[in-house]
Order: sequence, then C-alpha cells, then structure tokens
Amino acid sequence: MEGIRPESKVYVLKRPSGENFAKPLSVNYAQELNPQQLAAVEVVDGPALVIAGAGSGKTRTLVYRVARLIDLGVDPRSILLLTFTRKSAQEMLGRVGLLIGSRSDQVAGGTFHSVANALLRRYGRTIGLEPGFTILDRGDADDLIHLLRAQLGFNETGRRFPRKRTIAEMFSKCANTLQDLEDVLLDQYAHFGEYLGELTRLQEAYDTAKRERQLVDYDDLLVRLQELLALDEQARQVISQTYRYILVDEYQDTNRLQANLVRKLAATHDNVMAVGDDAQSIYAFRGATFRNIMEFPTLFPGTRILKLEENYRSTQPILQLANAIIKGASEKYDKVLFTRKLDGALPILVQAVGENLQSRFIAQKILELREEGVPLNEIVVLFRSSFHAFDLEIELSRCDLPFVKRGGFKFIETSHIKDLMAHLRVLHNPLDIISWNRVLLLIEGVGQKRARDLISGIQKSEQPFDVLRNGSGRSSHGLRALANVLDSLAHSGTHLPSTQIAEVLEYYLPILKDQYDDYPKRIRDLEHLTVMAERYGDLEEFLADLALEPPNESVADVEAPDRDDERLILSTIHSAKGLEWRCVFLIWLVDGRFPSSYSFVSQGELEEERRLLYVAVTRAKQQVFLTYPISVYDRATGSVLSKPSRFLDDVPSSLMENWNLVEEGESYDWD
Repeated sequence: MEGIRPESKVYVLKRPSGENFAKPLSVNYAQELNPQQLAAVEVVDGPALVIAGAGSGKTRTLVYRVARLIDLGVDPRSILLLTFTRKSAQEMLGRVGLLIGSRSDQVAGGTFHSVANALLRRYGRTIGLEPGFTILDRGDADDLIHLLRAQLGFNETGRRFPRKRTIAEMFSKCANTLQDLEDVLLDQYAHFGEYLGELTRLQEAYDTAKRERQLVDYDDLLVRLQELLALDEQARQVISQTYRYILVDEYQDTNRLQANLVRKLAATHDNVMAVGDDAQSIYAFRGATFRNIMEFPTLFPGTRILKLEENYRSTQPILQLANAIIKGASEKYDKVLFTRKLDGALPILVQAVGENLQSRFIAQKILELREEGVPLNEIVVLFRSSFHAFDLEIELSRCDLPFVKRGGFKFIETSHIKDLMAHLRVLHNPLDIISWNRVLLLIEGVGQKRARDLISGIQKSEQPFDVLRNGSGRSSHGLRALANVLDSLAHSGTHLPSTQIAEVLEYYLPILKDQYDDYPKRIRDLEHLTVMAERYGDLEEFLADLALEPPNESVADVEAPDRDDERLILSTIHSAKGLEWRCVFLIWLVDGRFPSSYSFVSQGELEEERRLLYVAVTRAKQQVFLTYPISVYDRATGSVLSKPSRFLDDVPSSLMENWNLVEEGESYDWD
C-alpha cells in the first residue's frame, strides 16, 4: 500500500459489525423490503450472489444495499456500483440520495467502460497511455482496420478477404472472450480460416497503430485496464483499497473480460455483490457468457447465494407459464417466481393456418384492446428475429395502426454525425488519423491517396493546419477552408463543445447539403447534437461520453410530426429485456424459428433460446398471446407443416388456453 514503509508491520483494526453500530439507521429496512430483499441488503462483508428473478425488485435491492452500507458508516467513496448503462447508475444513486441524503453523491457509479476510462486517465501512464487519449467508436475502429488492411496489401489478394466490420467483430470477440484469434476464427468464422496469417498480422498492426497514436477502441478500455491491473501492482492495490465494496448489476450479461476485471478490482478483499438472473442470460452474441453467473461462487469462494422470487410485475398465471418454461433448463439456479396478484387471464396459445392470418389476428386483437381502453404504448409485439415482423408491419399499416420498431442505426453511427464529430476529434487529438481521413475525404478533389499523403504531412508537422494550406489543384480551396476553421477553433480560447460544434456546423453545412438529399432531417440531428453539448464544459468529456454512452435514436425518428404520440411497439426480445408492457404478443413460436434452427447444433445455444422465451413471457403484466402459423413457407420445398416451439412441450395444458383462428362465415367443428 502507498504510504507504508516496506519494513513496517501492519496491525489491522477490525470494523465493528453492522449490528453493533451505535448510530441508529436512518431507514427502517425491514419495513421497506420483503424478507428476501432484506436478507440481501443486510449483507455487509464477503462475496454474495443475488439471483434476482424477473420483476423481483432487483434495482430496489441494490439501492437499499448501497444506502445501508453508507448508513452503517462505510465511506461512500469506497463503494463502486457497476451497471450496464450510466443512466442506470445515476438513477440508482439518485434513489439512494432520496433515502439517506447527499452522502450518496460520493459513491462511484457507472458502466465498466466509463469506470475503466476514468481509471486509465488517472493511472494509465505506467502502461503508456497519456490522460488525453482518444476513444474510437465502432465506425472509427472499422475505418482504421480498413486503412491498415490497404497498407498491408490485403485488399489486393484477389480473394474474398473479410470486410472491415467482420474483422472488427473478430478482434472484439478476442478481447471480450479472452480467446486467441485462431480460436475465435475456427469457432465462429471458419469460412475465413485460410486468412489466419493475414488476420494475425492485421491484428498486430491494429494494436500497434492504436498504441502509437494514443487511440483506444471500446474494447480496449477494458483490455488496457486489465493490463494495468496485471502489470502495475501499486495501482492494483490502490484501486482495490479505494473500492472496498463492489456491486455489479446484471451480472449474467458480463463477459469473461469483465468477470476477470471484477476479480482484479477486488484484489485486496472479497466484498463483491453480483446481482443478476441466470434465466435472463441472452447476450452470448455480444460476448456475454452464461458461465460467469454459474461460476461466480468458484471465482469467489465462500459466496452467499440469495434469491429474490417475489414478482411485482406479472399475474400468477403468467408466472406459472414462465416457471414451467425455465424448469426444463439443463443448468440453472432453482427458483420459483410468485406474486400476490393471484387473479388474471391464462396465457393464450393461438394457432393460425399461415403467417398472414397470424398478422391479421394480431392487428384485430390490438384494435379490440384499444377499444377496451388499453393504450397502444402498453402493447408490444415481440419476435426472435427482426424479419419475423415484416408481414405484420404491412398488416398494421393497412389497418392504420401506428407503430415503432426497435432497431436501426444508432444516432452516433449516422454518417452526418460522424462527419461533424471527426472535426472535433482532430481538434482534440491531432494524431487521430481515422478522423483526419474522414474529414479530408469530405473535401471535393481529395481521394484516398491524397488523404494519405496529407495525413503523413500532418503527422510530421508542428503546424498541421499549414500543411492543408499548401495544397494545390481543385481541392485547395476546400483544404484552406478546413484549415481556417480548425485554426480558428484551436486559437479561439473557448473549450465549450456547443460553441465549437456551432462553428464547425457553419463550415460543414454546404458539404452536408451536397452529400445528402435528405439534408433537412440531418440538420435537425446536428442541431440536436448542439443541444446535447450544452451540458458539457469540456470537449474531452463530451467526446468520451458520446463514445461511452451514445444516444440510441436520431431526433428525426423521435420527433417525426406525422406519427401519433401513442404507438404500438414492435421489438426483438433482446431489445425488450428490462422493459414491461400490459399486453405482450409473441409471434412465430415455431420450432425452427423459435428456437432458431441454427441453435440445434449446440446445447448451449439451445438453452439460451429457452432463456430468451422466458424473458419474453416475463415482460407481460396482465396478458400474453403466443402465436404460431402451422403452414410455413420454405424456399426449397414450398409450404411445410410446422409445430409449436419445443419449449412448450413440457408446459402443462392447464397453464394455457388454446385458440384456433377461423375466417368469419366459415363453419367449424370444435370436436
């Protein structure tokens, strides 16, 4: 530890247990929490794993545990709350503040990546990272890979070399799963196996380029933090002693790298509480692993396992279906969800002859629900894959039912936002060759070769903007205009991002209008970016936040004037996790579609599909409709008969009501 002489002996003063604190607690925790929540909140020291069933008050439990630790006299600066969005951390700590006052302001809270960002800027020099390093977003990382691929001559192999986005995904999988490139390639990209040598060289060049230019991509924030904690013993000790109580939310969604970091952050203690639900582990495609939550007691010997099983969202009939679905899981922490909402409609299994009848049923039933007083935004249609909803979208449009579909490009990934942000990035870090490349290619007459030559000159010059002024030919006017705006910003004396964006925007607008036919909509996005920037007093903080916690939607999509305020939600199940609606429709519950036929080759993938169904069902508060067409079109064989998802095979018939759809005027026989 810093400040202790090597020859000194250490005498440890034991902290009294919570029960012996003289100061009375400011909250009656037993009154505010159910017995299972209270048991979790009362844990002080040692490792603990809280298995929090869907809708069981997981967030409430985390909030009250942080509050109680502070109430017991724990220094709030020694508490670290790790969540998957910064908004979650802020909301939780805000609620802690309502319970015990401003002491909660000193708790460290945020995402793994934002915490890593802060720690690397403070301690990173020992591993060669200066505090002003630049964070590459996904598109920037792709562009750097593309540049390096061209420099290494891999664009001219005459063979089908993987695209830049695919390569970036490979490198990301390596980082998050702690696997070698060869293992990732053989496991998930076997069709590119012949390029192992080239991809290995490219990965090495990519890592070298980032280190030389003070660049880190999103995954590097965690990779470099792990490097710091592994190589710098003093930093590891100081950081671990600083954060003596660590809480991790949504632990089932962590990857191998994150689990490794939690272990290293707790190097001097085992005071880690992980909260999550093994039955909601559904993000393997992002690198998350179900094994983390199952192996937490092995990582932290002596772990106390606690369970939250009382559900505050759904009715008992819905929970009985969910319990029956997850009961068939081959590996799990046993738990049974229950609620005090005993009454409610049985979930309904709806059989349609074909896909269009399935779509017509959903549209008609939604219209009926709206007539019964259920708002459209309290209804969701969930699906395993986005393409499952295509026919339904057509039917909803025919019925004039307004809807929004979750998905599409994120706000920060749209090209016009990336264009403007690139100008700010070169201002902040003149070594950022990816942003320089993007900025230069916007100028008429500048191609890839010209851009490379200019970047080379910029990197060598002490006056980089003068390099732009020395150009000739049809690009000279545009290069001088770029140099003038960057020079003006660099010497303006202002560090306010909103002011800098406004100046860049004035320069960029003619380019925007020339590049995009729909520039009026894009201008509104850029104006929205300016509004967002007004919350920041420093460009570095603004750039880091946008890379770490980007907004999800374009303002044009959010505020489109021709859409009703009230809209039905269409969503993939992955996008719906953590949300709830009064009524849930789950479509295409057909074996081969849900579970996907691609999951049949692996027991692990099949089990994740089961958990996906569990997540879908537990989004509902009052009513669930499970629909499937019995006639499915197959491109190779034409129409084939289908069967309901295999996950329903072991569900007792008494837990669901069965409906068969018939056309009006048709005769039918209930026997």
